Amino acid sequence: MYGDRKVFTVSAVNRGLALQLEKLPALWVEGEVTELRRNEAWASVFITLKDPATGATLAATIARRVYDRLDLQLAEGETVHVAGRAEIYEQKAELTFRATAIERVGVGDHLLALEQLKRKLAAEGLYSPERKRRLPRVPRAIGILTGADAAARGDLVATIGSRFPAKLVVCERRVQGKGAAAGIVNGLAALAAHPGVDVIVLARGGGSFEDLLPFSDEAVVRAVAGSPVPVVSAVGHEADTPLCDLAADARAATPTAAGAIIVPHVRELEEALLATRRRLGLAVRARAERDRARLERQGERLRSSPRRLVERRRAGLDHAGARLQALSPLATLGRGYAIVRSGVEVVRDAGSVEPGSALDVQLATGSLSARVEEVRP
Repeated sequence: MYGDRKVFTVSAVNRGLALQLEKLPALWVEGEVTELRRNEAWASVFITLKDPATGATLAATIARRVYDRLDLQLAEGETVHVAGRAEIYEQKAELTFRATAIERVGVGDHLLALEQLKRKLAAEGLYSPERKRRLPRVPRAIGILTGADAAARGDLVATIGSRFPAKLVVCERRVQGKGAAAGIVNGLAALAAHPGVDVIVLARGGGSFEDLLPFSDEAVVRAVAGSPVPVVSAVGHEADTPLCDLAADARAATPTAAGAIIVPHVRELEEALLATRRRLGLAVRARAERDRARLERQGERLRSSPRRLVERRRAGLDHAGARLQALSPLATLGRGYAIVRSGVEVVRDAGSVEPGSALDVQLATGSLSARVEEVRP
């Protein structure tokens, strides 16, 4: 007390305010995100909410692990609903709103439905890498499905034109709002049926979550997955991931980036052609050298073949002569044997002649006559 006054310390006032705030129930607050600060080293994420009608602001905090688990990827300007309680930092009497949950306004139900649809289509294999097709290296014609007067179309056409003089077939359809999903499905079918179209680009610039919802429609996702020609999804910005991105054969972060995916640069093709020409020239010269060397070897074999044939035949004759010589009776006589005849018959058995018979004895050189004096068995 100070005289007749009841005086409180600053700490007591701050503590009293904190106690009163603790009696307030938990509530939901709607506001625009005007500032969001997150750091891996901090335990909390700091968000400033603004009332767009009056400009009033409210500082809010949420545990970083809770915020990360929500995976909202909030951006400034988005309207959110934040659940929590008002608290006061007693040391400085600073009011803050301790949040326990955050939801984008109007998208909670949509997000839940999209997540369920995403799981359903994934179970059917619509996102499987095995079913995705390679894009043509140089398409005959490129189908572009986009909205009327879309900046995305201008960026895409400009990028393609700066890289390669490709033929473009543009199909304009409503890409947001009522009837957009049906228009996209019909446009995909029309482009796929166009003769010469080898690849289709589904292009749209950035937009709000609601603006991009048609590209997550089940009919659109199934049309992209079932297209008879490859489809490139170039919808929104890098952070946007409509379900058509998952079903497309290729995804581009932006429509501008899609141009670099669809067509090669003319300069790259020219360099590739020059390199191929050099390789072909080297291959032709190497083949000619191999053929020349082969012909020279064959010519040498043809020139030497008659000589080798004569030598083989001579060797064969010499061998046959040697065999004949070895079998010749004269060769036998040359080894000291003799041929004995009685008349014209060769004597093979001593019993075939009688004593006194005249014999003719042929030697290796010359012959002589003899008479049998005795026959010994």
